[in-house]
Amino acid sequence: MTGTIINTAAIAAGGLAGLFAGGLLKENHQETLNMTCGVSVLFIGIAGAMEGMLRIEQGEVVSGRAMFVVLCLAAGALIGEIIGIERWFERFGEWLKIRTGNAKDRMFVEAFVTASLTVCIGAMAIVGAIEDGISGDWSVLGVKAILDFIIVMVMTCSMGKGCAFSAIPVFLFEGSVTLLASLIRPVMTEEALANLSLIGSVLIFCVGLNLVWGKKVRVANCLPAVILAAAAAFLP
Repeated sequence: MTGTIINTAAIAAGGLAGLFAGGLLKENHQETLNMTCGVSVLFIGIAGAMEGMLRIEQGEVVSGRAMFVVLCLAAGALIGEIIGIERWFERFGEWLKIRTGNAKDRMFVEAFVTASLTVCIGAMAIVGAIEDGISGDWSVLGVKAILDFIIVMVMTCSMGKGCAFSAIPVFLFEGSVTLLASLIRPVMTEEALANLSLIGSVLIFCVGLNLVWGKKVRVANCLPAVILAAAAAFLP
């Protein structure tokens, strides 16, 4: 679990660095930083989604898989709403807020949920954790750790210390995948990973949407769409 530990430590370090830097910024500076962070996340999501939906045929760029995206997101969101995944995240965030002595921090839960979704969703977390578990190669998670350090540092500057605690779900998720790597690897085919990356990128776009325009999408409730996307690779 070397990669998971490195990634977790990088997120915690990014949170600490952002907390220190955020204390030096005025409120309007933090608002601007939050907006630019949201725009950056939007474009990260757009880039990943376009990579999965666009292809070149006979020298022309053509798009596809729109129906696949619609079906996965609609079915996944419906399942998530029924289960209430977003409420689980928020309850855990509230528990953390009280346990860590941050009961007066009004942004803690929102910061925790937003940062957690940003750094947990994506193919890098799964591929990196599987490689770490099977061969001990933590290079993918090492690269992800650098990216997460920067993302969490900027988010913490603008949203507060709740972002730093996104290290906990990352540790639990990537650690679980690493421990179960031998079971998960046969399922994560090239097509399944491509599907997962496409839908994951759309959800990352939704996280950016919430950062820029306020909470418009309950992204956590859409997480089952990622599982459905990976499972769709095995349909005839």
